[in-house]
Amino acid sequence: MAYARTLARLIPERLRFGAVHPTGLYGRLPLRAVEEFLNRTEERWETIGGAEHATQSRRIAAAQCWLLRPRPIPAGSSPRVVLQVSPHHLQHPSVVAGKLRRERAKFVCMVHDLIPISYPEYARPNGPDLHRRRLRSVERFADGILTNSQATLDALLASPEIDLGGRPTRVARFGVDRRAVMKGAFGPLQRDYFVCLSTIEPRKNHLLLLHIWRSMVEALGADRVPLLYLVGRRGWENENILDLLDRCPGLRDCVRELPRLPDAQLRELISRARALLMPSFAEGFGMPVAEALVAGVPVLASDIPAHREAGGMVPDYIDPVDGAAWRHLILDYCAPASARRAAQQARMKSWTPISWDSHVAAALSLVEEMIAC
Repeated sequence: MAYARTLARLIPERLRFGAVHPTGLYGRLPLRAVEEFLNRTEERWETIGGAEHATQSRRIAAAQCWLLRPRPIPAGSSPRVVLQVSPHHLQHPSVVAGKLRRERAKFVCMVHDLIPISYPEYARPNGPDLHRRRLRSVERFADGILTNSQATLDALLASPEIDLGGRPTRVARFGVDRRAVMKGAFGPLQRDYFVCLSTIEPRKNHLLLLHIWRSMVEALGADRVPLLYLVGRRGWENENILDLLDRCPGLRDCVRELPRLPDAQLRELISRARALLMPSFAEGFGMPVAEALVAGVPVLASDIPAHREAGGMVPDYIDPVDGAAWRHLILDYCAPASARRAAQQARMKSWTPISWDSHVAAALSLVEEMIAC
């Protein structure tokens, strides 16, 4: 969405949209229909949550299927570059080849991370193989490669899974939106709380937080423990996490799952938190870290390179396996006069978020390099 909106504003006369049909065919999309689709999608993200979200998503997708009909690509000699920032269909080299052949274009794509290969224990069973197939398409077709962080680029350069062959690369760290918070969705604040924002999967280290909350309940009593909001759907390979969520009596009154939260409500929820908690073992880029900081909310994050790129010197960083340190800081941040929390809020004043304009400009600089070649 950020790319579609920003590119349409920065280079409207040069921008065209394309899509891959479910049959594998590629074609251009009419600009007016794309605008309508983006508007309806953004409105849905902002305002629709709960069970009805999935139902309405399917209904709108069905109504918009006609957009994906392949359309003829105009002839012309002007150079073209296909810019793809999603891993969608990269595992199918024939689809990628067909798209580039139809466009007669160079190819710039983004690699978000190498986590399924570097940390296969956190991936779905087929995750490493799927990611290798995507990297083989990047190696075969890409003329230039974007990454969302220096950490991802370093992993890519060190990986034996892909030969970059000296082709140009560019780090383009993700931007963050500065949207206003609309108060009222959650009512008056009755109790201090923390937020963890991510799909519930082993890599995100929810197990650490749940054990910490259970230990705090046992030591202090449920009524003296802050709430923990888990924002995100249940993912994969997470039986131990789900057992605690579903069957641990001590967590029932202080841990709450919010699997499908509209963006407007999410911004309000984060804005009132004592801190955002991000104990992940690995990330490509710590987007929630930057989003919390731009909202003026402190962050407790695992000490990994991607989080440090996203948050700089502002968050408090903790080893993702040091449960005692996490517990100590969580309790400290609960205190009304927490010096550690106040110190982080003071550090935020010197922190400058990356804008989507800056991110897209970095991507376009690589596109221009491809055109000039």
